[in-house]
Amino acid sequence: MAMIGEIRKKRLIEAMLEAGLDGLVLYGNAWQNDYLRYAADFGILEGEGLVVVTRDGDVTLYLDDELEGERAAVECPEVKTVVAGDLIGTVSGVIARLGNSRIAAGPKRHLPYGLAAQRGDLHFEDATALVDRLLMVKSTDELNAVRSAARLADEGYTVFRNAAAVGKKDYELIAEIESFFRNEGVDDNFMIIGVGGPEVRGMAPPLGKILKPGDLVTTELTPCVNGYYVQICRTLVIGEPNEAQRKVFGIYNDALEAGLAVVRPGVTAADIARAENDIFRAHGLGEYVTSEYTRVRGHGLGLFPDTKPHILEDVNTVIEEGMSMIVHPNTYNPEIGYFVHGDSLIVRADGPEILTRTPRELFSVGARRATA
Repeated sequence: MAMIGEIRKKRLIEAMLEAGLDGLVLYGNAWQNDYLRYAADFGILEGEGLVVVTRDGDVTLYLDDELEGERAAVECPEVKTVVAGDLIGTVSGVIARLGNSRIAAGPKRHLPYGLAAQRGDLHFEDATALVDRLLMVKSTDELNAVRSAARLADEGYTVFRNAAAVGKKDYELIAEIESFFRNEGVDDNFMIIGVGGPEVRGMAPPLGKILKPGDLVTTELTPCVNGYYVQICRTLVIGEPNEAQRKVFGIYNDALEAGLAVVRPGVTAADIARAENDIFRAHGLGEYVTSEYTRVRGHGLGLFPDTKPHILEDVNTVIEEGMSMIVHPNTYNPEIGYFVHGDSLIVRADGPEILTRTPRELFSVGARRATA
């Protein structure tokens, strides 16, 4: 992993030099740590962090949590780490001492107010787009890490499917997949679940629902391996699928395949979303691809489980070779409830390299009762 960190650092310095920047300030917390991790190779879990990168290759990580500082010293010893009680004041002072330099910061939307409020004095520029492109278009080594995560996503869904049984609580199902992932060295797993029928309008953390015959069980698994996330979305039925469930699956599968067929360098995120949504509109389900019922039709993957580009009809980000993402036409269906179906991929010149190999089918698990 250290080698990938060095590759990222080299790409970051090259991008700074090309943009004429002398310094870069990147923010991170446990919810969104991809900007910070790109520069410092550290996945923050508690508190807040800022990393300062200079054009000569110096990288210093500033944290406000002492235990996080101790962990950083072990996990990324090549990066200088400073624990600061006054994180914003300390970093502001460091930047001020850089003198008359071009300094940029990002992501703009998450920059702490105490630092953002001083931007006029510190002459910060916005580095969000610069780092976004590095996060989206990955190096060969990064893509190999993504492929490793995809293998575990597939294996994890097999464990999930085999664990589903009548009488099992949704959190018990999640416990089994988490146990598998942790034993396989997975750093993190973003996962949500839905259990039931037409009353289920989305996925959420486990609510203690008990699986029963006829239920749809939807999930997205997003294991993280060496900092890189891959996602798989699938739906299963407890018992044999009924006619409505089979019919609806056909629509979602057509939408997924329509979206995947569009993916190639030069198209936009909007083009992919439109291809998916047109399938729903053709079946009179156009209202269910609006923001009232769904969020995105897919998204980027990498150092964060839900990163740019977001696959929506109003997002005109150009798709480039070397991006990794998931296409998933996940949304509510009025006949059977919320339904998910999606595959991760790498964008290639000749079409998408599909990473997740789990068959695209509506899985049926026997309506057996869970054993103690």
